[in-house]
Amino acid sequence: MMVVDKFVNRVLVGDCIEQMNKMPEESVDLIFADPPYNLQLSGDLSRPDQTKVNGVNESWDKFSSILDYDIYTRQWMTAARRILKSNGTIWVIGSYHNIFRLGYILQDLNFWMLNDIIWRKVNPMPNFRGRRFTNAHETLIWASKNSSSKYTFNYEAMKSLNGDLQMRSDWLIPICTGGERLKDGNGNKIHPTQKPENLLTRVIMSSSNIGDIVLDPFFGTGTTGAVSKKLGRNFIGIEQNANYAIEAQKRINSIKEIISKELVQTPRKTAEPRIPFGHLLERGLINPGELLQDSKNRWSAKIRADGSLISKDAKGSIHSVGAHLQGLQACNGWTFWHIKRSGKLIPIDNLRHAARAVNQA
Repeated sequence: MMVVDKFVNRVLVGDCIEQMNKMPEESVDLIFADPPYNLQLSGDLSRPDQTKVNGVNESWDKFSSILDYDIYTRQWMTAARRILKSNGTIWVIGSYHNIFRLGYILQDLNFWMLNDIIWRKVNPMPNFRGRRFTNAHETLIWASKNSSSKYTFNYEAMKSLNGDLQMRSDWLIPICTGGERLKDGNGNKIHPTQKPENLLTRVIMSSSNIGDIVLDPFFGTGTTGAVSKKLGRNFIGIEQNANYAIEAQKRINSIKEIISKELVQTPRKTAEPRIPFGHLLERGLINPGELLQDSKNRWSAKIRADGSLISKDAKGSIHSVGAHLQGLQACNGWTFWHIKRSGKLIPIDNLRHAARAVNQA
């Protein structure tokens, strides 16, 4: 590791800018930042029954002006950018109070925007005064260090997590409640803005790899560290509040890592060994003259001995023939074409997985 051992898998107590400036340049793979929101609250907020709402009233969320907040944001983002690897990415999360300023400064510092994610809260806090819409979401910005960064995106893992559909940029996830919410001996929340583990699971699983180093400069009660450990990543947490840091460390110590890498997440297809269609012929998984069909039995083609296909008016690879028949520029033949096995149509991609498993055995 480029980062010395004194930083890795530890909760560092102190100012995040000072701590990041101590770290080697380009030494972390992923940064998740949940900075102060600068909520600008004035007075207490009460429910209709006059009970007090426990909002964010801590000193770390208070700034004397928008300018001071911008200066602080630019300072910590500059420190974060220095230690982020050239192919690394950063996530920042915020509410309408600060997310637009965070995005503006990210672009000023030449980060490259990849996505904004809307975290829709299943169970948001109501607007008790009835003078605004219920604030039911927060926004995450995902950005790479440069426009040319070869960043990590585990597409297949996110698709699998979403029921085999492409993961969208609106995430419906409950806020942190129940047993996951850390509380003190009196039943009070230890941290007012603890994020749910499901949110961090998507962030970390989507944009890092096993063994990567994930930095959280506003560590709080350690959700980033807990999820990183569970998913086989390394973490660095920085937290200025010693009480939060103690609770975070206790929480992380109780987490059990998923030992088997195969159980952590789906590998990217680009990382899997390449299996040519002709290899299925050589393995005897398919035979010359067999018929391939699309899933709805609209088009068909026969397999030739050289691994190409032939239909009524086209011949070529599984991809080119599939594209021609559909009138498209491109086609993923592995998922488009199906073959009958035991009386059922199955994607030929299933046979590719079988061939790959044999090769790896």
